[in-house]
Amino acid sequence: MNERSLLQRIASGDERAVQECMDRYGGLVWTICRRLCRNVDDAEDAVQEVFIDLWSSSARFDPSVAAEETFIAMIARRRVIDRWRKKRREPKSEVISEINDPAAPREKDEVEIADEASRVQMMMTRLRPEQQEVLDLSIFRGLSHSDIAGELGLPLGTVKTHARRGLMRIRELLGEDPHLGKGGGE
Repeated sequence: MNERSLLQRIASGDERAVQECMDRYGGLVWTICRRLCRNVDDAEDAVQEVFIDLWSSSARFDPSVAAEETFIAMIARRRVIDRWRKKRREPKSEVISEINDPAAPREKDEVEIADEASRVQMMMTRLRPEQQEVLDLSIFRGLSHSDIAGELGLPLGTVKTHARRGLMRIRELLGEDPHLGKGGGE
């Protein structure tokens, strides 16, 4: 076969081949993008990305490995999947205007928070001594579990266990506190 494919012509810089490629394979690319995208806007963006990717990867096309149509379909599918994965990794955006609005009502006022904190401190006295010590170092001194293990000469796993069990016990005690009601006042 002496005649070069559209992708080979694109790779060699033939500008007419670009338009011919879009005319010939635009429907195929659109169908793939529309089938795999959630909405029309995403599909349109994906089609543009696919053709840009085709121009940049046209030199990789080898007619002895796959048909041109297969190569283009593969690029389209990969590009849409890449877009989908990227969107899944992006954090969801939420309106946070209330956080920055000083006039927004507070969920709990400072008196309630102070009262709750004093109850938690009282409940810490009901913990086992090792749990108290680990939580005190963690909460009030801001030490990491590794730092606590070093300071107390305990294995890291033991420190984590004391912290976890202590916090679970406080949660349990908060659920029993008649001032907070069942479930810790939530």
